[in-house]
Amino acid sequence: MSINRQSYIQNQKKKKRRLKRWVWFVAPILILLLGAGAYAGTLYKKAESVMNKSYKPIERDSARAKPLTIDKTSILLIGVDDSDKRKNNGPARSDALMLATFNKTDKSVKLLSIPRDSYVHIPEKDIYTKINHAHAYGGVKLTLETVEELLDVPVDYYVKMNFNAFIDIVNALDGITVDVPYTFSEQDSKDRAKAITLEKGVQNLDGEQALAFARTRKMDSDIQRGERQQQIMKAIVTKAASVKSLGNYTDVMEAVGKNMTTDLTFDQMKSFLGYLQAGNNLNIETFSLAGQDSYINSVYYYQLDQTKLEETKKILQDHLHVTDDTNKAVN
Repeated sequence: MSINRQSYIQNQKKKKRRLKRWVWFVAPILILLLGAGAYAGTLYKKAESVMNKSYKPIERDSARAKPLTIDKTSILLIGVDDSDKRKNNGPARSDALMLATFNKTDKSVKLLSIPRDSYVHIPEKDIYTKINHAHAYGGVKLTLETVEELLDVPVDYYVKMNFNAFIDIVNALDGITVDVPYTFSEQDSKDRAKAITLEKGVQNLDGEQALAFARTRKMDSDIQRGERQQQIMKAIVTKAASVKSLGNYTDVMEAVGKNMTTDLTFDQMKSFLGYLQAGNNLNIETFSLAGQDSYINSVYYYQLDQTKLEETKKILQDHLHVTDDTNKAVN
């Protein structure tokens, strides 16, 4: 087993990590509303228009009526890498999955990271394979159903984004400043090997360079990859907050809109963002599914620890106040 893989497993087993990795998904949406103070009327209307275009409800048998408020609500955050090369190889698999549960009464958010190689049952296909295959087999709908079956909780909403958002958003902001920890070469958005080379140190990155920085994992692990993505999204928010041009804001909104789909309405999105901005009064708890390396027919999988999985289910069910009847409906 490689040192990188050992590091990955050890880090995955550290439950209740307070790293706010939700920034990776939420920050691009937050940017839509950052300029409200400076260009209130114009940007508000633009943000509303973009979000309405991104609204894509999913036809599925819901385990319960969708909550209209934040309290006791769940959202599945889906990250996909659908470059042209991957599209030619078939439907995109999910590259990142995170379930966020909200309990307004407790002023808390629980964020469960689901390893993409987790060995799970895919209900519609009735097969066991990696959870990221669910998106390739049946898109958002099957991904939602797979997560519901795995965790025995209803998933009320989803937000899906692809990595192309990196390029367009960063370019719209005329680049971002980050601290690159080491020198490396990485493929670009067209999957051309070693097309991007970054030197160690603080520097300004364009969109392609930011994507390479976010995707690479040759010299560390998926944990560090997530931390780099978090660093980039913080840099994006910082840069967006200092932008003075209405044109820049408009370009950023367009970039987010064409790279995101969700079944949250604009008003619901605003409510969630306001809740997440509650600051120190909000208890954000991040954890992951425990497991270990496994090889089945010479294929690598992340085998989930069933005892820990049951504990995780109970945590989420309690947080959402899920009843036994709801559990049966999910299954």
